[in-house]
Amino acid sequence: MMERKAVFPGTFDPFTLGHESVVRKAIPLFDQIIVAIGKNSTKNAYFDIEQRTEWIRQCFADEPSVIVDHFSGLTVDYCLSKGCNFILRGLRNPADFQYESSIAQMNHAMKPEVTTVLLICEPKYAAINSTIVREIHKSGGDISQFIPSSIKMNK
Repeated sequence: MMERKAVFPGTFDPFTLGHESVVRKAIPLFDQIIVAIGKNSTKNAYFDIEQRTEWIRQCFADEPSVIVDHFSGLTVDYCLSKGCNFILRGLRNPADFQYESSIAQMNHAMKPEVTTVLLICEPKYAAINSTIVREIHKSGGDISQFIPSSIKMNK
């Protein structure tokens, strides 16, 4: 049987409890999950990629099937370069579904061998959004209730 490997792509700027929840929910479904920090051409990162990589590694230190990497370019190309046939994405609301559905269809048109798997996040994390968390942090607010407890950051 072929190994079931998934890529969970995102900028993760920062990595939130919602992201962690999606990965932990997916662990039983896949032999390996690569949390892949992508360079988004439309976004300027707030936290540097080394810091985000380290935070995610700390978060999944107890899960040998979860690895952390980074990439640029098309997610489907990255998936195939890593031997992955699945893209994992999380959904918080209907707007996420519309957005992710469009991307999944485009990815399928480019690389039909890559399947997108959408998991609904825990309702208690549905309001958590990296952009809002980042803005709270930029304004000096405490974001500890929105990020995994393994992530320690200064104000």
